[in-house]
Amino acid sequence: MTTAEILKKVRRIEIKTKGLSNHIFAGEYHSTFKGRGMSFSEVREYTPGDDVKFIDWNVTARFSTPFVKVFEEERELIMMLLVDISNSSLFGTQKQLKRDLITELGAVLSFSATTNNDKVGVIFFSDKVDKYIPPKKGKGHILRIIRELIALEPAQSNSETNVGAALEFLNNVMKKRSITFLMSDFVSKPYDHALQLAARRHDLVGMHVYDRYDRELPKAGLVQVMDAETKQHFWIDTEDKQVKYQYESAFDQRYKYCMQAFRKSGASLMHVRTDEDYVKILQGFFKGR
Repeated sequence: MTTAEILKKVRRIEIKTKGLSNHIFAGEYHSTFKGRGMSFSEVREYTPGDDVKFIDWNVTARFSTPFVKVFEEERELIMMLLVDISNSSLFGTQKQLKRDLITELGAVLSFSATTNNDKVGVIFFSDKVDKYIPPKKGKGHILRIIRELIALEPAQSNSETNVGAALEFLNNVMKKRSITFLMSDFVSKPYDHALQLAARRHDLVGMHVYDRYDRELPKAGLVQVMDAETKQHFWIDTEDKQVKYQYESAFDQRYKYCMQAFRKSGASLMHVRTDEDYVKILQGFFKGR
């Protein structure tokens, strides 16, 4: 894709997603996440009715009378996007590729955050972290993120996607609590441990992006296919019952693992298929939080 083509696509995505952010999501984003970022302000003496979990035991011991910590809402929050750019994201048979859907979701969320004067940062990953854009504010920064969402490619690799590596990087680089959206098809090495650690430190939301034919094989007879992750070529009979069963079972196992991992970690998870209206899915998510 040429620079001119990239810029044209950036502009098209900006017009579409900024409009959605301004008219649909900005208010819902604000009501969902504002107030979740709290910072320590001071201590004061305990009064009846205070939550005992906020007692500062060190100060209490020093003065022999109970004191509690007082917190205040942080004026600005940080949104982090963890974006899967592995080769499997370049698959799609319906309205768009998974990568295109991830790009639009990332743009909508970024504009929603910047409307509320929050910072936005991105971690791009495949089998490793490919690029990190530190959190910043401003339209120019968001447009840079959209350009990278469109154009950034992973380093040549035959390794499996590593969601855990992205989550570990997030924990190492982000010392403050953030709102984190993890966008991937989750065709990955195991990541449940890293997910649990990240969910303790951040307000983590998984966005499982997938295509209809990630689970279903089309009736196409004998075809040569390539594994997007390993680049291996092989022939399959798409109408063979055993082949279809194995293909569906592989997807179902990944789906079940993903559901269990997020449930166990306490993080939120939504599912977005490439032929679905993501506007309705995002609205439902925001209203349900």
